[in-house]
Amino acid sequence: MLSGSEQPENGGADDKSLKLAVAISLLRYKFLQKQPPFPNPSESDAHRWKRKAKERKQEILRLREDLKQAEDASQFDLFPQSSSCKCYFFDRLGKLSPKPLSDSDCSDRRFNDVLRRRFIRQVRFKERRRKTGCSVQGRCLSALSDENELEQLGASVDFIVELCNTVSPVEANFANWSHQAVDFILASLKSLLSMEKSMELIEGIISSLITRLVKRMCSPIQENGSNCNNMDAQFYFQHLIRKLGSEPYIGQRVILFISQRISVLAESLLFTDPFDIAFPHMHECMFTMIQLIEFLESDYLSMWSKDEGFDKMLFEEWVAAILHARKALELLESRNGLYVLYMDRVTGELAKQVGQILSLHDIGPEILDKLQR
Repeated sequence: MLSGSEQPENGGADDKSLKLAVAISLLRYKFLQKQPPFPNPSESDAHRWKRKAKERKQEILRLREDLKQAEDASQFDLFPQSSSCKCYFFDRLGKLSPKPLSDSDCSDRRFNDVLRRRFIRQVRFKERRRKTGCSVQGRCLSALSDENELEQLGASVDFIVELCNTVSPVEANFANWSHQAVDFILASLKSLLSMEKSMELIEGIISSLITRLVKRMCSPIQENGSNCNNMDAQFYFQHLIRKLGSEPYIGQRVILFISQRISVLAESLLFTDPFDIAFPHMHECMFTMIQLIEFLESDYLSMWSKDEGFDKMLFEEWVAAILHARKALELLESRNGLYVLYMDRVTGELAKQVGQILSLHDIGPEILDKLQR
């Protein structure tokens, strides 16, 4: 039994403990009220995945925007749209040069290495779009080396042909892109010829280029839907071939191919009704091809003859082809005597230049005699 004096002391101690417990509980309650509720694990995961999905969506939208900008940029010129080609690439379109051109006239240095690299990127971009699903690394054109120089030449040839088929010649970017394509093709071809490797492949690529461009020049249908008339387009494509012809490897083959085409076309005209719907275009094509031969021989024959790689056997072959074409046109003299008159001007200029260039005097005597008549 506790004494009476001990009971009040124990009662006071219990009250103090009770008050202390209540105070601690109140403090804990207030602290918990200030803290945010503990998140549900399932809700936290959902929020995290939602945030990741949003970031991924923004990244995809960014990539789509970059791709759209790249595609848009491929349709425009390296220069601002408001500016025209500063290289005068199509200067003297459809006109004779006042004098034979020299190497310095044909080598325009205004397109520097920066533009050259940008052109290579453009060709690479076109190749990627054209060959969807193929290995992109297999067509990498960013580095210049002996191994892929031939591939670059082929890709550039495809690029310029596609450009002629898809872009109107009167647009500013046609002049800029075609100039860079011609410069790149000529530089690549000169480098490959100096190595004297894969000559059959090179000849196949160049023959394909000549065939497709001449076909485009003589095409009666405006495949690109341009606003310019077909005759104007013919002059632009003719000028492209004329510029490529500054390299004797291309120029001599162009003359040979066109001379053979003239003979074939002359035979077709002989049996074609003058009132046929295709006759006017065949007539225009004939003059365009004869004029191109005149441009090439007057511009470059003197320069070609000084080139170390000038093929005299090929020269004799295309001179004979020109003489054969003239003979084929004689059959059409009763229909249109202008064909023969124009061809006489071409052969007369050729005979004049051959007489002035001593290195060409050793060609076949029969061909030389026919040319001098």
